[in-house]
Amino acid sequence: MRARTPAPTTAAAGCAVLLAAVALTGCNRDSQGGSGAGKVGIDLPRSDSDFWNSYRGYVEKGVDDGEVDALSLTNSQNDIGKLVANVQTFTDQGAKAVIMAPQDTGAIAESLRELAEEDIPVVSVDTRPDKGEVYMVVRADNRAYGEKACRFLGERLKGRGKVVEFQGDLASINGRDRSEAFMSCMKRNFPGIRVFELATDWKGDVASAKLQATLAAHPDLNGIYMQAGGVFLQPTLALLEQKKLLKPAGEPGHVTIVSNDGIPEELDAIRAGTIDATVSQPADLYARYALHYAKAALEGTEFKPGPTDHDSTIVEIPGGLEDQLPAPLVTKDNVDDPALWANQLGKKG
Repeated sequence: MRARTPAPTTAAAGCAVLLAAVALTGCNRDSQGGSGAGKVGIDLPRSDSDFWNSYRGYVEKGVDDGEVDALSLTNSQNDIGKLVANVQTFTDQGAKAVIMAPQDTGAIAESLRELAEEDIPVVSVDTRPDKGEVYMVVRADNRAYGEKACRFLGERLKGRGKVVEFQGDLASINGRDRSEAFMSCMKRNFPGIRVFELATDWKGDVASAKLQATLAAHPDLNGIYMQAGGVFLQPTLALLEQKKLLKPAGEPGHVTIVSNDGIPEELDAIRAGTIDATVSQPADLYARYALHYAKAALEGTEFKPGPTDHDSTIVEIPGGLEDQLPAPLVTKDNVDDPALWANQLGKKG
């Protein structure tokens, strides 16, 4: 894998577009691929989430538009064994770069080692592998997700009450980051709120069953943090409606809910008052910059830490770099913002 050092001083100085504080090896890149020509293997992580299905749509559009020359897309369906097999298929088919979103961030290390030995750069989307070399991680700050959810719930509940937290898979760095940040914030800022941590493995049926059991023991529950609206939203709302607890915001007995993802259904629920907020995880930007960095890797472009020209910051991580994309908190005050990706999709997300 090529080293990530600053670009040589002989690099062209008159480029039209530069990432702020980012060094490039060259600017006049051939739009047809040029020296960066090569197939890109793209694995999609799952198809049981509205968020990831939206991501797939953006990826397919980018491929159709010629952003990269891609092999047939694969879907590992939240199965690390399938991801490893799909990556091997990509290398057998001559892939020169790989885009993946490993849901088990510890178990992908051996595949990353093999790809590095073959000088095949990797772009990891949404999740940061625990070990191994990557060209770039395209991700939002997941600790900020947990922090934002905590502060929103804590302030809405005025520091008192009982809150359920649907934890994602703790084998994933995203599940760990969101969970650790949420609980740390609660203990530090809202000690009067009791938190029930429910492990779900990102499964909606598991979350619903555990919520039902928690409600039976604690019918005065008044808050929920869903780490992934794409899998938790519908089963949660269905259960609350069944229990006659689905009351609009502002009415007595309303259960305050904050989510993560920012899918159209979450925004509709905010408008209806059935949930209160979500952190909009940028499905569109994940796809756009995954393809962008795969193309850059093929062209030999080098990056270094610093702010970018797309309102994000590249940071150094063990084994590579991470572009931390913005993820705004969405409430009734900004739910109709046309800049939100879900408002651009309408009902297609």
